[in-house]
Amino acid sequence: MLDNVSLGRYYPAHSFLHDTDPRVKTILYAVYLVAIFIIKEPVTIAVLAGVIILQLIMAKITPGILWSTIKPIIPLALFIFVINVFTIRQGDVLFSWKIITITGYGLSRAAIMAIRLIFLIVSTSVLLTLTTTPLKMSDALEKLFSPLQVIKVPVHEMAMMMSIALRFIPTLAAETQKIMKAQQSRGADYDTGSFINKVKGYITVLIPLFVSSFRRADELAVAMDARCYRGGRGRTKLNPLKLTAKDVLCGILFTLLAVLVVVIDLSLR
Repeated sequence: MLDNVSLGRYYPAHSFLHDTDPRVKTILYAVYLVAIFIIKEPVTIAVLAGVIILQLIMAKITPGILWSTIKPIIPLALFIFVINVFTIRQGDVLFSWKIITITGYGLSRAAIMAIRLIFLIVSTSVLLTLTTTPLKMSDALEKLFSPLQVIKVPVHEMAMMMSIALRFIPTLAAETQKIMKAQQSRGADYDTGSFINKVKGYITVLIPLFVSSFRRADELAVAMDARCYRGGRGRTKLNPLKLTAKDVLCGILFTLLAVLVVVIDLSLR
């Protein structure tokens, strides 16, 4: 259910990755994002999966939290898998019937695309959302993109918007669940009928959700204004970010692992 979605939700724990500087984790996420989209060989995919599992263990992420993170994207991963299976027709034909053709290359590519999506979400969660509070993430993004202030880019405001958006993902999921239960108690049915009827049924969820979202945004704006928030100019940090030797070691170690995976993949082609 939507109230079990952990994407965008901070998971409090005392672990190595929780204590790592958020700037290091943000850079590591960018590195692993590139590695995820480069690798193609089954061996390197398995090695990268092992690295991600190591990160999960170091972050003390339980199987239940991991499953609640992956569960919402499984339908999308299956959709991507099916689309690629039926559209990629290169390689040896395994099955053919009328307009349907399934090839060995198409199956492998479809599996890789689906696995990439899962890796992407898990890496986002373990390196950013589950192990980093929205405030620290905002500070990290602001520090990393601070050179853009030279060309008048509102870095602080952009970082604040991104952290607020991530923070409200679980809130909107819980609000959607609450609205659906309220509508079902009034006789709404989202499980039976034709596809068109189901779409029409979800309109009764979307409209209240939009109204609630705008109300929350207005309340947040009023609260920030009441606390004299005027952007990043002249603001100080209660807990400024400090880069330690442990953070540098963590960044170098996991970067070398990602580079090693990419090098092995390119050598196997």
